[in-house]
Amino acid sequence: MGLYLLTPHAGYNGGMPKINVYLPDDLADAVRDSGIPVSPICQRALEQAVRRSQAVRQAVLSDLTDTDLTERLQTVFTARAISVLGLAIERATSNVTTGDLLHGLVTEPGNLARQILTTMDIDPQSLTAPADAEAPLPEADDGGLRFSRPMAVALELTVGEAIGLGHNYVGCEHLLIGLVAEPDGAAGVLLRSRGLEVKAVRRSVAAAVAGYAHLRSTLQGAPAQPNALISVVRGEIAPLIARIERLEGAAGASL
Repeated sequence: MGLYLLTPHAGYNGGMPKINVYLPDDLADAVRDSGIPVSPICQRALEQAVRRSQAVRQAVLSDLTDTDLTERLQTVFTARAISVLGLAIERATSNVTTGDLLHGLVTEPGNLARQILTTMDIDPQSLTAPADAEAPLPEADDGGLRFSRPMAVALELTVGEAIGLGHNYVGCEHLLIGLVAEPDGAAGVLLRSRGLEVKAVRRSVAAAVAGYAHLRSTLQGAPAQPNALISVVRGEIAPLIARIERLEGAAGASL
């Protein structure tokens, strides 16, 4: 990895704080050679990431019975992801848990998380969303309907995963990664018991989004059919899995 020192671009305040960004060597060389204004580009990206995180944090800490969740999250989450959150809230009792969110994911038809589960040989209908109670947030002591602590963590992880993948939206597929990554919630325990792990789900999401984009361009704007998308995603995932297995085999042989 190469170290890239972000200095203010010409025309920017020379007294602004500086940060170090680590990039792969080839990318660092390409950035230097291109002469692009790195500082404003990074500032813009970081501003967007901070706004997403703040929007989710505000929603997490709000009373869900009095808050228009759609209004708070519509600039961050897709319509389907907001619909899934709505289904989770409808199912909730004392607080909105990761089990409620999993219920929303497997209930809302046609969302990408369901199709990803299918590509990973898990029938979404075979998942019975847990109804276990989960610890509330310390701030949620006024009796209103709130997200549980694991649910709040899952949502923040969801946003982080979307940002890390370079996606300019937060969708149901990112919610799935967040649930698998969250360590304490009942939904994560269930999903991991079915063989899901964060790296594999993340790879599947990246492949699914790439596959969907490819399929959409191939069909020239025609609606993507679920079976066709599953086939494309499996095709995208197969070489990734083969490469990982080769690398792991080589590492094992060298021991």
